[in-house]
This record gives sequence, C-alpha cells and structure tokens, in this order.
Amino acid sequence: MEKGHNQFDTVTGSEKLGSVKFVLLMLLITALSIGVITRMGIEGAMALIALPFILIYFYWLFRNPITGLWAAFVLDFVLLGIDRYLDTTIQVGLTMDIVLVLTYVAYIIKHFYDRGIWKPAKKDVTLLAAIWLGYSIMEFFNPQAQNHAAWFAAMRGISLYMMLIIPLVLLFIDNVKKLDTFFTIWGVFSILASLKGIVQIVAGPDPWEQQWLSTSAGQTHIIWGQLRAFSFMSDAGQFGANQAYTAVVAMIVAIAEKGRGRKLFFLLVTGFGLLGMALSGTRGAVVVPLAGFAYFLILRKSGAVMISGMMLLLLVFVFFKYTHIGQGNTFVRRMRTAFNPDDPSLQVRIENQKKLRVYLATRPFGGGIGLAGVKAKAYLPDAFLSNIATDSWYVMIWAEQGIVGLALHLFILFYIIIKGSVKIMFRIRDPILKLKMAALASGMMGVMVSSYGNAVLGTMPTSLLIYSSMALLLNSEKLDIQKT
Repeated sequence: MEKGHNQFDTVTGSEKLGSVKFVLLMLLITALSIGVITRMGIEGAMALIALPFILIYFYWLFRNPITGLWAAFVLDFVLLGIDRYLDTTIQVGLTMDIVLVLTYVAYIIKHFYDRGIWKPAKKDVTLLAAIWLGYSIMEFFNPQAQNHAAWFAAMRGISLYMMLIIPLVLLFIDNVKKLDTFFTIWGVFSILASLKGIVQIVAGPDPWEQQWLSTSAGQTHIIWGQLRAFSFMSDAGQFGANQAYTAVVAMIVAIAEKGRGRKLFFLLVTGFGLLGMALSGTRGAVVVPLAGFAYFLILRKSGAVMISGMMLLLLVFVFFKYTHIGQGNTFVRRMRTAFNPDDPSLQVRIENQKKLRVYLATRPFGGGIGLAGVKAKAYLPDAFLSNIATDSWYVMIWAEQGIVGLALHLFILFYIIIKGSVKIMFRIRDPILKLKMAALASGMMGVMVSSYGNAVLGTMPTSLLIYSSMALLLNSEKLDIQKT
C-alpha cells in the first residue's frame, strides 16, 4: 500500500455513479437519445442500440484488420434482407462498400511503415478483377446507357466487389486455420438462412415480409398458392441457388474434415442447404449440386469414384426427368419442371433471347450496365431492354455489356476455374487441402452452370463467396506450402 494512502477514503463505483457529473452525463445522453428517436423513428432507435457494438467493432478492426473481412462475410448473408425492415430510401447496400473500404484503411494504417504490404495480393486473379472493373467503368461512357444511376447501382455487384474482395482474401486468408474460419462462418449463416426459410414456410412470413410480398415480389414468390421461401436473402432464386451451392461445398469439406465434430457440422450444413434449396422452389438450383458433384468426380481422378458418382447423379436425373415420384409435393413438382424442355417458362426465355440477338447485333457493348431486365424499369420504364426479362446471368451480361463484355467475363471465369483445377489435380500435395479446394472449385462450377438459367452469380451472398473462392483457388499453392 502506498505511503499515506487511506484505503477507507477510496471512492467506490456506486459513489461514482451517484456523482453530479455522471448524473448530468446520463441526462444528456437520454435527451439526445429521445431526440434521435423522435426525429428518426425505428431507424434512430436501431442506430442507438448498434452504437456500442459499432465502437467495439472499430476497436477490433484497427487492431486486427481481418475483422473487416469476417464482418463482410456476415453482412453478405443478411444485408439485402435487412432492407425489408427499413425505409426503402436507405441504401443498405452501401454498408458493404463502407465495411470493405474501412478494412483497407485499417490494413494500411496497421502496416503503414511496412514494405511490400501488397505483395500477397499481386496475383493474376487480382489483375483479372482489375481488368473486369476497368471494362465496367468504360461502360459508364457507353452511348447506349441513358441512365448513370443504374450503372452505379448494378456495377458494384458485377465488378466492384470482385475488385475489393479478392485482394483482401489474398492478404488475410493466408493459412489453413483462417480458411477453416471462412468455411465455419459460411456454414453457420447458411444454417441460419435455412432455419429462417423453414419458419417462413411453417409459420408464414412476418408482417414486414408480408408487406414485401404484397408488391410485385408476390407474383414470383407465391406459386400455385404455395409460398417460396426466401429467408433473409434478396429473393427465393438467390436463396435456393446459394443453399444448393453451400450444400456442394459443405459435403466435400465434410469428407475432408478429420475431426468428428467438424465433420458432423458440415454434414448438418449440407442437409440444411439441400432443404433450403427445396423450400425455395427454385428450379434452376437443382442444377448446382448436379454440376458441382459431377465436377468434383472429375477432380478426384479416380475411375471407381467417378463411375459410382456418375451413377448416383444419373439416378437423381432419372428421378426428376422420368418419374412422377413425389409429384404431390409442390417443391418437387416445381423443381421437376427444370428438366422439361417444353416448359412454357423455358420457351419464353428462348423467345426473349431471339429478340435480344437481333437488338444486340449492332450493339457490341450492350445497352448499359443496370439497364436490362425487370430491374431496369425503375430507371427507363419504356426502353426496349427494360421490357425483356433476362433471367440468365449470362444473358444479362450480354444485354448490358454486349458480346465483348460477355466474352471477357466468360474468359475470366474459365481461366480461374481451369487454372484452379490444374492446381488441385496436379500441384497441391496435402490431401485435406486438396479436398477443400476441390469443394470451392466444384461449388463455383455448379454456380457457373446454374447461372445460365438464373441471375445468381453477381448477387449477395453468392457473389462474395464466389469472388473469395476465386482468390483462394489461385492462391492454393501458398496455403499448401505452409501446410506441408
């Protein structure tokens, strides 16, 4: 004890709480809170509740910048769904932009005096992302583009997030432990997404979701009187495709995991993913596991595994194509239509593509980013492209960025998937890492094939997961060196 210090004179915590300064501070905070809630309503109340967590987040972000990347993956799942509970004038999508940019700021500040801080990000996949972003920026000056607000809203998902996410993944996910954290976050929020979808089907949508369904969204989310689950994602199509994508990745990761706990966890993720796919009623989503697992069999380079796996996939195809088993179930019946070449919806898509082929014959750079399909009605309601449903991701790229943009986009996708596959098949030595990379490649291939029928590749959460997979696939040799 310090000389001259009387322990009985120490001011206790309760006495400090009763001081005049503390009381005045509490009164000031209360008055400000009341003022914020009065002026901003529920948004203001939510902001006040979130404020302490935001301050804690900033502390951890600047102390350990990878926090920003983990936060981006969390927001990736829930951000678009939050919009249903807030005023539509609030641009919740900008939150992702802010989180990613602040992550770069935190990384720069933390490594301000370090040399070569960007060296891990100097990869061909980063260059490809930069080229694709550059092409999207050039589309701003497309003479066919008559509304630049549409360009700003759409190009973020198409190319900006790709440019922001890929370097961060290369910088931060530089060992297998962080790779496992990435898979865990993905799995946890996929389970939560499926649980939310189950609640929507069993208990019905909540009041905010019901209000959303009362708009034009209800036309595509209530089929034959049955609600299609959309969880907390943008729509049922994205929910179904992403859960199918997750199921492919999780199943292969489960094979790779040696620990019983993590193996069971990823098997659980697989089951919930397939259930979410079914509850979404998204026909094109069934293509994801078919194409994904077929590609996994190719990556395994085993004749016996390939034959047995192909037989299983063939049985699934026969089930949907040539039987009527489960036809009484709404979700099975709807997915079965994906295997019907005479389906009216498919015929409409083919006719729309014929119209686009004539229109785009003289427009090699397309009609402008964000200005094709139903979404474009908000910007140019009477334009030709606004009244042609694009449906397919590739058709949308073709309509908005022309044959030049589509060719560049396909080149980037196939360059990454082929080079990543070569690394998996011939260069990665660690068998567990080989399987985990095969999971990412197989899931990516499933999404690429499915994107011919649905515009899912560039929408959250699938988009950020795909962009992260691109970076990890082309950085897999570095992870392998550290592991072995």
